[in-house]
Amino acid sequence: MTNSSTTRRRFVQGSTATAIAPFFIGRSASAADEYVVKVATVAPPDTAWATLVNKFRSWAKDKSGGRVKVKAYLGGALGDEISTAEGTKRGTIQAWGGSMGALASAVPELDCLELPYLFKSAKKADAVLDKIRPQLHDLLWDRGYKLMFYSENGYRSIGALHPVEGVKDLKGRKFRSQQSDVHLNTWRAWGASPVPMAVTEVLSSLQTGVVDGYDNTPVFTFAASWYVATRHFTLTEHIYQPAAVVFSRKFWESLPSDLQTALSPENEDVSKMESRGRRNIRAMEPQLIQNFSDAGIKVHKMSESDKKQLAAPAQKAWDQFEKGTSKAGKELFKTIKANL
Repeated sequence: MTNSSTTRRRFVQGSTATAIAPFFIGRSASAADEYVVKVATVAPPDTAWATLVNKFRSWAKDKSGGRVKVKAYLGGALGDEISTAEGTKRGTIQAWGGSMGALASAVPELDCLELPYLFKSAKKADAVLDKIRPQLHDLLWDRGYKLMFYSENGYRSIGALHPVEGVKDLKGRKFRSQQSDVHLNTWRAWGASPVPMAVTEVLSSLQTGVVDGYDNTPVFTFAASWYVATRHFTLTEHIYQPAAVVFSRKFWESLPSDLQTALSPENEDVSKMESRGRRNIRAMEPQLIQNFSDAGIKVHKMSESDKKQLAAPAQKAWDQFEKGTSKAGKELFKTIKANL
C-alpha cells in the first residue's frame, strides 16, 4: 500500500482540474490558449447531473478567464459508459464521468465500491469515499486516469414486470445487469439470469420481454423513462452507486500548469459543488417514489429483515471479488471495510 505521505504528494500532484459530469476536452483550433470542453454522460437531460454540468460551465469559464468553454453531450450522445471509459484510458478521449461500476470495466478494483449492501447509509458512503479519496486517486492515476470529482446515482432498487418480495421472485428470471462482475455476480447469487446490456437498450428490452426487470436508482429510472415499462418497483436499496469524473492522465499531463491550478479539485468551490450535487440527488428521491405510485406502478417497501434475506446470499459476490481481485484491490477493500 502507498504510504500516507507518498499518497498525499501524488494526490496533490495530479489534483489540479475538475468537472461535474463526464466530459471530453479538446484544443480549440481557433485559439491556441482556449480549450473546448465536451461533456459526455449517459445521464439524460433534466437530471441532477445535467444541472451539475451547467454549474461547471459557468465555474470553469470564470476560473479560467474564459479559456475553458464547456459544451454538454447528454444521454450517451458520445457513446456508452464502457466504450468512453476505455477511450479515456487510451487517451483518445480526454475525460469521462459516470458510475464506478462502469469505470470498473477499465479498473476492476473499483468493483468493490458497488458490492451489495456495502454502505448502510449515504452518510456512511460519503465518509468512506472521502477517506479513500487519495488511495483511489493513486489507483486511477496508475491506470491512466486522473480522479477529479465524486457524484452519485444513489441506491439501486429493483424494477420489474412482476412483484419482487424476495429471492424466490428472482430465481430463474432474466434481469438486465450493469456490465460489471459485481453486478453480474449479485444477480447470480440470487439465482437470477443476468443479461448485461447498455442503458440505451433497456427500455426496448423491457417492452419486448427480453428481460423481466432491472435494477437502478429512482432518479435514473425516471430520467431514462424505464418506468414506462415497469409495473412493480421494490425498494431493495441493495447497491449504493457512487460516480466519478476522471480525466485521461495523458491529457491531464498535457494541460498548462496555470489551468491545472485554476481548475484544481482541491478548490473550495469544487468541494461545495460536490456536496451540493449529492444533496440535490438525495432530495429528489421522496418525490420520485411518489411518482411511481402516481404512474400506476406498485411500490414495495422492504423491511430490514427482508433486506437481510437478500444480503445473505449476495455475500457470495463479496467473496468472489476478494478472491479474484488484485493486490491493489484487496488493499482498497481492506481500507473500506475498516471504515464501515
